[in-house]
Amino acid sequence: MSKKSHKSSNAGNWKPATLAIHGKGRVPKAHYAVSTPIVQTSNYYFDDTAQVYEFMKAKSEGRVVREHEYGRYGNPTQEECERKLAAVEGAERAVLFSTGMAAVILTLMTYMRPDGHIIFTNDCYRQTRDFALNMLSKFGIKVTLVDPTAEAIEKAILPNTNIIFTESPTNPYLRCLDLPAIVKVAKKHKVMTIIDATLATPYNIMPLDMGVDIVIHSATKYLGGHNDLLAGVSLGKHQLLNELYRMQRMIGATPGPLTCFLLERGLKTFGLRMEHHNRAGLEIARMLESHSKIEKVWYPALASHPDHAIAKAQMKGFGSVVTFLLKGGDAETRKFIDSLELFLITPSLGGSESLVTQMWMMSFFDYPEDYRKNIGMEDNLVRLALGLEDVDDLIADLNQALDKI
Repeated sequence: MSKKSHKSSNAGNWKPATLAIHGKGRVPKAHYAVSTPIVQTSNYYFDDTAQVYEFMKAKSEGRVVREHEYGRYGNPTQEECERKLAAVEGAERAVLFSTGMAAVILTLMTYMRPDGHIIFTNDCYRQTRDFALNMLSKFGIKVTLVDPTAEAIEKAILPNTNIIFTESPTNPYLRCLDLPAIVKVAKKHKVMTIIDATLATPYNIMPLDMGVDIVIHSATKYLGGHNDLLAGVSLGKHQLLNELYRMQRMIGATPGPLTCFLLERGLKTFGLRMEHHNRAGLEIARMLESHSKIEKVWYPALASHPDHAIAKAQMKGFGSVVTFLLKGGDAETRKFIDSLELFLITPSLGGSESLVTQMWMMSFFDYPEDYRKNIGMEDNLVRLALGLEDVDDLIADLNQALDKI
C-alpha cells in the first residue's frame, strides 16, 4: 500500500480542536506511524553529486525535489508541527522559533526598515517593550509607545511608520484591542500589523480573519500546554513569511525536533484544554470579584473590564489568566501567595499546573519603584494563570489563602 497525502474536502468546516490534531488533512509519515516521528538529525545526506546539483538547481528555480538538507533550514518533525499550527490559526504558513521572544524579535527585525518607525502599545509584554526601547534605536529605528486603542495608534503614525505591534489581550491587564478598527487604520496608512495573541490563542480569537498581517504566539504557553517546552511561532500568508523564513535560516533560532514533537503532541489536547481554561478563568474571576478582600479584578468576560464589549464581540472565550489587586499592601500579598497550596510561584502561563505571580517582584524587580508605580505595577497586583486542576479545588485554595490575610 502506498502512502498518500490526503487533504479533506471538509477541512474548511473543521473546528480548532480537529485542526489541531489533523491539520487540513493527513500527510504520510514514516513507517505509517500515527504519531509524528522525531527525526533526530542535524543534516540529511545525498547519494551523489548529481543529487546535490539537481537539489540546488530546483531550489534556485522554486521547485522542490526533496525537502531537507540541513537541520537549521528545517526538519520533518518541525514541518508537521508548523502545518498543524497554521491550520489551527487559519494561516497559510507557520514559522517556528526556539522561543516566543525569538519569534517576536526576529519578526520585527525582518520587516523593520532603516530610519523607520514602529508603534507599540504600551502594555505589551515587558521583554518586548525592553527590546523596543533599548535595542531598536541601535538599528536607527524610532519607537513610540501608545495606549492600546485605534485612536492613539492613528495619532502616533508618522510618514516613516511601517509596523504596528501590539498584543490582545495584553499582559497583565488583559486589555483587548478593537482589531478591525486597528486594521482599518493600518490599511489606510499602508502599515503592517503584527499582533501577539498568546493569551487568547487561536481557539479564542482569529486575528488573521480580521485582516491582521502576522500573528505571533509564545507556543511555550497554551499551544504546548504542559510547562515542558520553549517555542514561538509566527503565522500569516505564505509569500509574506518567505522573508521571515530566510531570517530564521540565517539566525538559526529554530526549535529542536523533540521540542516540535512535544508541541505537536500538546496540540492534540488543545481544544479540550482551552474549554477548561475558559471555564476556569470565568468562574474564578467571578469568585474573586465578589470577594470582600479583593479590590479590583481584570478579566475580559467581566462587565467591569474596560474592554468587555470589544472582547465579547471578537473572542470566543477569555482564557485562564486573571489579574487582581488585593486589599492591603506587600505584606498581605506575600502572605496570601505563600498560603496557596495548589499554585506554584513562577512566571509563565497556559500549562497544566496553576501558577501565581506577584507582578512587581517577579517581573519588575529591577525597575525603579517610581517607574513601576507609574505603569501600574503595585505591590498588591497578583496574576493567576490557572491550570487544569478541578475548578472547585482551585476556588477552595484561593478562599483558604484569602482567609489568612
